[in-house]
Amino acid sequence: MSDDTLDGRRLVVIGAGSGIGRELARTASAAGAELVLAGPDEARLAATAAELPGPALVQPVDLADEASIAALAARTGRFDHLVSTAAMPANGPVRDLELADVQRAFAAKVFGPLLLAKHLAGQAGPGGSFTFFSGVAAWRPAPERVVMATTNGALAFLVEALAVELAPVRVNAVSPGIVDSGAWDGLAERKDAFLAGVAAKNPARRVGAPADLVRAVLYAIGNPYVTGTVLHVDGGGRLA
Repeated sequence: MSDDTLDGRRLVVIGAGSGIGRELARTASAAGAELVLAGPDEARLAATAAELPGPALVQPVDLADEASIAALAARTGRFDHLVSTAAMPANGPVRDLELADVQRAFAAKVFGPLLLAKHLAGQAGPGGSFTFFSGVAAWRPAPERVVMATTNGALAFLVEALAVELAPVRVNAVSPGIVDSGAWDGLAERKDAFLAGVAAKNPARRVGAPADLVRAVLYAIGNPYVTGTVLHVDGGGRLA
């Protein structure tokens, strides 16, 4: 995708306060896009906005709250592309899961995307699109990751259904593998060994970087013949 493809376009980035969402906002702004930065933490969104070379509107949103999503739609107005990197993991043994945590996970990956489509699809301009983030756990489930696998898998089917119903607005998903985006920093001194172990098993022999995911998002945004598709950006991790 060439930089001029985003010149003058309006992008809504949910999850722009950190990680991949912030990297996407930086890249899109540098390419000439006007940004709507959304997410649960207004201070983080403002920090992202302060880094951008182009215009950006900050709008907090809670994907578990339909009124909050409706407010985002009202503030956004017309737009070209919406990208949501939102995730709210509810990991742990099934016997220990709390319903409220499971509901938040589904809000981020399933209910929220559905409500975003409900409230914003009618505001998408010609060639407009939605891109959501699934994840490799749907294709490679693991113990204590039941909710993560289920929500990511449900999202993969949701984008197919939305692509049919919302046409010609396009709907796609990006499915990351293990990405060094800051999400693993809590491992502290164990982080490097963990990432090295993942890289050794991946067919690509590396872990992901935020820029890898941004490239996939820009492809999904920029290719007018791609819809109802999950782009796997996992180094082959789902196969290993």
